[in-house]
Amino acid sequence: MTRTRTQSVETPAGEARITWHTAPDARLVLAVGHGAGGGIEARDLQALAAALPGRGVTVALVEQPWRIAGKKVASAPKVLDQGWRGLWPALAAPGLPVVAGGRSAGARVACRTGRELGALAVLALAFPLHPPGKPEKSRAEELTEAGLPTLVVQGGRDSFGRPEEFPEGGFSLVEVPFGDHGFAVPKRADIGQDEALELITGAVGDWLEKLPG
Repeated sequence: MTRTRTQSVETPAGEARITWHTAPDARLVLAVGHGAGGGIEARDLQALAAALPGRGVTVALVEQPWRIAGKKVASAPKVLDQGWRGLWPALAAPGLPVVAGGRSAGARVACRTGRELGALAVLALAFPLHPPGKPEKSRAEELTEAGLPTLVVQGGRDSFGRPEEFPEGGFSLVEVPFGDHGFAVPKRADIGQDEALELITGAVGDWLEKLPG
């Protein structure tokens, strides 16, 4: 049975919070941060927290200090990284390998800091390859230089970067058909919302099982 608890953590960027969804016989921790436009209530993060403990993965949903402080605008990237670094000892405390992950802005944080923090791998959900309508402002370098096994899960109609826009090499990519940046699918799509979430949790779970260590 999954155990859930919350933990406040002081970081150089302010107070952050971890909501632990602990697997009974966990073999690793998947730590996932939220994006700049929302928190851990995001449908993909909640789906992972519900599904993966049954596959031996403890899921740690991380709330950045700006969210805890009640701010409506996300902190600058270097401050997000600072908060994530400050949280890392708590994420590693169970003594298990930790996969660094996140959605959107949280995925960028995981890519930028994962290797230096000793993460096992990186999970990038809805990676914001570029601002909407501005493909020339690419953030591909953050992804390709993560230096760790990396899985990208991307919606087929994500305005921050569709799957076909991603460069080759250095990571695996799973497409969620018809999904937008929040993995919402329209009612007329050939895939339902529950199916889309099952695709995400299944792909992430299978990828985690294949990781070394």
